[in-house]
Amino acid sequence: MSAKKYIVLDTETTGLDFNDGHKIIEIGAVVVQNRKKTDDIFHTYINPERAIDKEAQQVHGISNEELFNKPTFAEIADELIEFLEGSTIVAHNASFDVGFINHELNLVSSKYPKLEDICTIEDSLMIARKKFPGQRNSLDALTRRFEVTGYDRTFHGALKDANILADVYMLLTWGQSRMNFDALQSDDNSSTQALSEESLKNISMLSIEVDDEDLKAHNARLEEIQKISGKEISWN
Repeated sequence: MSAKKYIVLDTETTGLDFNDGHKIIEIGAVVVQNRKKTDDIFHTYINPERAIDKEAQQVHGISNEELFNKPTFAEIADELIEFLEGSTIVAHNASFDVGFINHELNLVSSKYPKLEDICTIEDSLMIARKKFPGQRNSLDALTRRFEVTGYDRTFHGALKDANILADVYMLLTWGQSRMNFDALQSDDNSSTQALSEESLKNISMLSIEVDDEDLKAHNARLEEIQKISGKEISWN
């Protein structure tokens, strides 16, 4: 992930299909830059002006009563577009979230663009299916596979799931099976002990000949490690 703006996004809805009149009731989005989650977020609950399906409520635990005094989608549309425009949106099963948002925007006004016209869309589910073919690749399954912990999964929630997906997405695109993201983002020196210079001194290196292509790949990997550790690493 480069320095460009990535936004990891999730929604909760009244039901599964906007073609059946279902609406968004919560949007959560987290900005990720330089492979780190930031404090820059977008989060809102939305009054759908319709009843929530019982099955959907069992997933997210949100009731109509809780949403009665929340803004409608029309009231948050401009702010949402401003937040998302120009970014790369990451969503799990992106066609669901992006489809719902596009539908809601169109209901408010035809002046609003589709998200794919103002953003780049990345579907983490598609990435996971390519990486783990034939396996379960739901967000819950990936959370268990990558051992991402520290979240209450009793109910789904848009902002909570966006944070979880940000952790999973970075692991998924780095190709590593385990990593403690709290440690990566901590200022505590002990959290990066595994990648400290002192630890690296004790690694015995095998000297081999490599071609230019291998060397480029090696240098790219070193840059990733330096981003993780926050330290300059020299290999002699």
